[in-house]
Amino acid sequence: MANLDRPSTTTAHIYRGTFIHATRQTALQILEDALLGVNTEGKIAFIGKGEELLTLSQAFAFDPSEVTQLAQHEFFMPGMVDTHIHAPQYSYAGTALDMPLLQWLNTYTFPVESRFKDLEFAKKVYTQVVRRTLKNGTTTACYFATIHTDASLLLGQIANDFGQRALVGKVCMDRNNSVKHYKETRQESQEETCRFIAELLDKKYPLVKPVVTPRFALSCTEALLGQLGAIAKNNNLHIQSHISENMEEVKLVKELFPESKSYTDVYHKYNLLTDKTVMAHGCYLSDEELALFRETGASLSHCPNSNISLCSGILNVANVLKHKVKLGLGTDVAGGYSASMLDAVRRTRDTSKVLTIQNPEHDTLSFEEVFRLATLGGSQALSMDNQTGNFEVGKDFDALRVNVAAPDGPIDLNQCERPKIMLEKFLNLGDDRNIVEVYVAGRKVVPFTEPTA
Repeated sequence: MANLDRPSTTTAHIYRGTFIHATRQTALQILEDALLGVNTEGKIAFIGKGEELLTLSQAFAFDPSEVTQLAQHEFFMPGMVDTHIHAPQYSYAGTALDMPLLQWLNTYTFPVESRFKDLEFAKKVYTQVVRRTLKNGTTTACYFATIHTDASLLLGQIANDFGQRALVGKVCMDRNNSVKHYKETRQESQEETCRFIAELLDKKYPLVKPVVTPRFALSCTEALLGQLGAIAKNNNLHIQSHISENMEEVKLVKELFPESKSYTDVYHKYNLLTDKTVMAHGCYLSDEELALFRETGASLSHCPNSNISLCSGILNVANVLKHKVKLGLGTDVAGGYSASMLDAVRRTRDTSKVLTIQNPEHDTLSFEEVFRLATLGGSQALSMDNQTGNFEVGKDFDALRVNVAAPDGPIDLNQCERPKIMLEKFLNLGDDRNIVEVYVAGRKVVPFTEPTA
């Protein structure tokens, strides 16, 4: 089990206990009494059995007394990956869920997002959302910001300061007649996107990168979509947007882009469907469109809380996976009212069960399958699975130390439970009180220490 190659870097931390993760072959793998070493670069140096302690300590040059032992009701799991979250909308999360998508955007979202030209306001909200998501176990987040370049750069800085792995997108939209002061010209959008990308990359943050972000087809002209596709290609960048979220939106896209065969074809036409693209929602994608996702390597972010809260639709995740399309989970704050990926896990199972109620032939997703989607599936959707998503030697140690029996926590145990039962209880009943430590690239980021100025 242990990898005994001579290490090229020093082993910094060693943990012993239960590790639970997903692999490409299995939705749930449980390693009991395992030893995991993390090197000074924050990468997993070795994984072995507890009984191999002496051999491993000699091979990786550490003192067995340095091992951190997990308690009986504790386990490590990979950090969760939020593949779709609107950071500025955290300011009104938990409210304003009384309208369908397009009216909701015009009434609530655009007026609030227009406030983020105020950097003090942006700093307050962005600090809150990064802290909250980290506490909730989100080690990787794919953020939409706003059209404001400096505030978007500030979000990148805050994520870096707190140690969260993040993709940050300055939103692009040159079509918006509902809030006149919240849109850009095509030239402004192109120039500011290039400035945002250049300045964020120039910071050389190790874990925070830019993502090209056309808001969605309805808010962008054909010319802007084409320019953004070229920018992403020329800089080899990630791309994020929305697709087929609700029926009214799908109808309007068809009217606005009559020459395109489908909503998916609009993005494909402008080189916005790549193996580094993640599209949120996809409730109404046809099998032909899913085939195009598969062909291009693009992925979907499943956002069940938002899909339900705005009465948008229900995505058939099993059908997406059957088409071999990459899929992760997203909170979609604030259309989704919770910034917790545990909520996304629960709503994913709930919506799958609703589909089974409607059609008993539907294959209901198991909690093991949804666990994989929240961790490894999310890293695959963001094309980061070579860096994170599970416990494999060479990957970054992005992990949650979970204590199912945390004092004054939400879970009551009356007997010693097996690891699989503990994981199921955590996914269904747990919250941030059970997440006692959070690690990103080997660094303990929760509990918080004050970020350096």
